[in-house]
Order: sequence, then structure tokens, then C-alpha cells
Amino acid sequence: MSPQLAGVLQLTALIAALALAYRPLGDHMAKVYSSEKNYTPEKWIYKVIGANPAAEMRWPAYLRGVLAFSAVSVLFLYLLQRIQGSLPGSLGFSSIDPDQAFNTAASFVANTNWQSYYGEQAMGHVVQTGGLAVQNFLSAAVGMAVAVALVRGFARSRTGELGNFWADLVRGTVRILLPISVIGALVLVACGAIQNFSGIHQVGQFMGGTQEWNGGAVASQEAIKELGTNGGGYFNANSAHPFENPNPFSNLFEIFLILLIPFALTRTFGRMAGSLRQGYAILGAMAVIWIGFTALMMWTEFAHRGPAFEIAGGAMEGKETRFGIAGSSIFAVATTLTSTGAVNSFHSSYTGFGGGITMLGMQLGEIAPGGVGSGLYGMLIMAVIAVFLAGLMVGRTPEYLGKKIGTRQIKLAACYILVTPALVLGFTAVAMALPTPGDSMTNSGAHGFSEILYAYTSGANNNGSAFAGLNADTQWFNTTIGIAMLLGRFLPMVFVLALAGSLAEQKPVPETAGTLRTDKPLYAGLLVGTILIITGLTYFPALALGPLAEGLAS
Repeated sequence: MSPQLAGVLQLTALIAALALAYRPLGDHMAKVYSSEKNYTPEKWIYKVIGANPAAEMRWPAYLRGVLAFSAVSVLFLYLLQRIQGSLPGSLGFSSIDPDQAFNTAASFVANTNWQSYYGEQAMGHVVQTGGLAVQNFLSAAVGMAVAVALVRGFARSRTGELGNFWADLVRGTVRILLPISVIGALVLVACGAIQNFSGIHQVGQFMGGTQEWNGGAVASQEAIKELGTNGGGYFNANSAHPFENPNPFSNLFEIFLILLIPFALTRTFGRMAGSLRQGYAILGAMAVIWIGFTALMMWTEFAHRGPAFEIAGGAMEGKETRFGIAGSSIFAVATTLTSTGAVNSFHSSYTGFGGGITMLGMQLGEIAPGGVGSGLYGMLIMAVIAVFLAGLMVGRTPEYLGKKIGTRQIKLAACYILVTPALVLGFTAVAMALPTPGDSMTNSGAHGFSEILYAYTSGANNNGSAFAGLNADTQWFNTTIGIAMLLGRFLPMVFVLALAGSLAEQKPVPETAGTLRTDKPLYAGLLVGTILIITGLTYFPALALGPLAEGLAS
């Protein structure tokens, strides 16, 4: 069997698995967020935190809940790292330096999981499981809660109430993320991923010296790392490490976990909004972009010409032989079109155009299908923009799901799509202009520029993957990328929740013969075109200086 055919079969099997899970999981999540029943463990949690799950919140109160909870999470994780040297189970590792502790705390709370450290050489069991793994659950649940609040904004009328943040947070964690993660961890253990609390031990000779590895609760963290589109690896090699991702089946299973909830949330959206066809239209737009990017990546990596590439069957540099080009390409697209950031290969070693595809996937806003929660609300913001553009073309006040898209709504949507590019391009420009940040680049020219552009693209878009080659463990990059991660995560949420509140206050507009049908393939095509045009106009000059220049020169 040729590698190309194997890749097509893997992609086909992945699509089939996602299709089988789409309906039951999407309906289950809709029931979870629409339920008024509280399970006993949830009642205990509400009692501890002093929350009333039945109390409805308007968007400012909902936002305060998001920001307050996230701020406490950052502080807790920062302090946990700073006292690591005094904790049991630290494996002898010292406390984390202040700048790196801030970067890591901001990273995991913002669902970015950018890592400027070697996981197996810096973090003990307590920080890994009691800090990082816990935030993998909670940051994902926060993103889902914000997405559901926006859906309620479209579904409700003549009320500014968007639900209860604490109830959405707890239910998303207890009823969705935790059960699936348990099943996922068991599957990964069966595949060969490790799950223990062993210390550091020698495993043999390596280059004339001993090689040491430490164990850990890897399978359980790997499951939520992928399911929650987090991406932070227990080991520095991330999902290229055999302890995290042992074989081709586990590789495909991890891709399935990455895409599972973001795709299924479109059915949750359709169910809660009262029109499954609307959810299918959003799903169609996401699927077209994802399949298109995957096919383009596989073609680029397989077709790269040259004697070494032809002998290897394609561009194999930086890729694991147990996954090959197909498994690596599918994984790379899945992780950069979502906010996962996990890697099973080094994106810096991809061809010039291949590296550009990973970067462009993040620059789209990671909305195809995007992160857990953030992908759906990002795509719905783009849907509002697309409706507005359609309204301009026909001279009609734009409407989406029966809600008028007026001046306030379009301003909030515009602010949302401007935040991330401003962070990415602004920080990249400053880093390239200053003398010190450039010293962290391993490469010069277009590839060196791509290293820095990729780093800020990954941080501000809450992806967390790295281009490799860039020494990001400096005070400059730890601080600026940490700031980019926090602003890139929480500033857009302000505009999302404000938009949700303004929509929930509206009275639904009756559908007429002139209403744009947003549940048709024509609109889905308009939505895809809008996304590509906005991204292209925003990032093309920067991409031309980096991956495009490198690709054309090769």
C-alpha cells in the first residue's frame, strides 16, 4: 500500500468516526446545558464555591465570573510552580523561575499550553497533575461556557440573561469532559501510553552516558490535553514521544479526540437554536476548510521534489517514522486549525509551504473546527460578518437567526476579529525591531522570521504549538507571549459576551421572502469565502515575508 493511499484511508476512517459520534455527543451537550437538574457531586461543588446554579446572569455578570475564575486560576497555578521545590512528588526539581511560572500559568489557564520548558526536566507530579492537568479541564470548560452563552443569545429574546457561568462551568467539566477523558485515557493505556507516579530512573546507555526518564500520569493528561484542545505535553517531544503517542492507532485516536467536541458543538448549536440546519451550515463551512487544508498539507509534504525526499517518499525530516507523512500531516492540520497545539512532528521541519499552512490555520482564528467552545463562537462571529456583507450587497438590514445585525452588533464583531491580528503583528514587529529577541532565532532570513511570527501567532490565538528553532525561554518571550496569550483569550470573550447580551435583548424578526437563508450551501460558501478573504487581507504581507518566501525559494 502506498503512503498516499494509507493517508487517504486514515482520513476516511477519521471522518467516519467523527460522523458516528456527531449526533449523540451534540445532542448530549445540548441537554447538559439546557438541563435544570443538578447531580449530587455538582451540588457539593456549588456549596463549596457559594454559587446558585439557578440564578440567571446578564452578560456583565457572566463576564465577571469568567474573568474572576480565570484570574484565581492563574494565581493558583503560578504559586504552585513557585513552591514546587518544597512540595512532595517534585522529583527533585526546583521551583520555577518567576517569568516562566507566569508564562506557564497564563498559558494553561488561557487554553494555550505554550511550553517554554522541558516538561520531563522541570515539572514534578504535583504540578503536572494537580496544576496543569486540572487547568486542562477548567480552561476547556470556560471556552464551552462562553460558546453556550453566545448560542443562548441567539436563541433567547427580550431578555439579557445568558444562563449561569458557574453552572455551565461545572456541568461542562463533570458531565462532558471528565467522562470522555476517562474513556480516552483507558484507550491510550491500552495502546501503550504510560500511567504511573514513578520517579526518575535510568533506561540504558545513550551516546556513552546513561539516559534517564521519569514516569507520570501521562495517559490521563494526554486524553484531556487532546479532548480539551489544550496541547501541553508531559514530555518536551509532546505527541511525538512514544510514552504519549505510542503507535499509528493512538495517533489517529488522538486526532479524533482533538476534533470531537468542536465539530459536535455545531449540532449543539443547532439543537439549542431550534434549527439543526443552521448547525449543519456551520459544520459544512468548518469541514470544507479542514478537509481542504488537510489535502493541501498532504500534497505539499508528499510532492516536495529532490533526491532525499524521493527516497524517503516525501518530506520526512522532523517526522516520526511510525506515523509517516500522512499521519503527521493530518495531525498538524488538526492541531493548528483547533487551539490544541499538540504536535507529533516538528513544524519547523515541514516544507516552506507546509509550515505556512500550519501558520495560516491558526491565523484563520482556529475556527475550522477550532478550539473547544472558542471554535464555535469564533465561527459564529464570522457568520455575523458574512451576513453583514451579504446585507450590504443587497441593500437590506442583515439578520441572523431572526436577530438584526445592527451597528452595535457589527462593531462588537469587528473588535473581535481585530484583537488577535493586532497582537500577533504588533508583537512580531517589535520583536524583529529590537536587537535582543532576534538572538533567540536559530535560523536567519525567511525561516527565522517565521519562527517569531509563528510564536506570536500561536500565543495570541491560544494554540500553543511551536515552530521549533526559537529559544523562547527568555524574559522577553516568556513575558510578551504570556501577555499575548491572556489578551488573546479574554479580550475576545468580552466582545463575544457583549454581543450575546445584545442579541438576547432583541425581539425576533419574522422571516420574509427577502430574508437571507443562512442554512443553505450558498451561505456556507459565502462564510468560507469571508473567512479566507479577511485572513488573507490581514496576514498576507507577513506570510509573504516568511513561509511564502521560503517556499518559493526552495
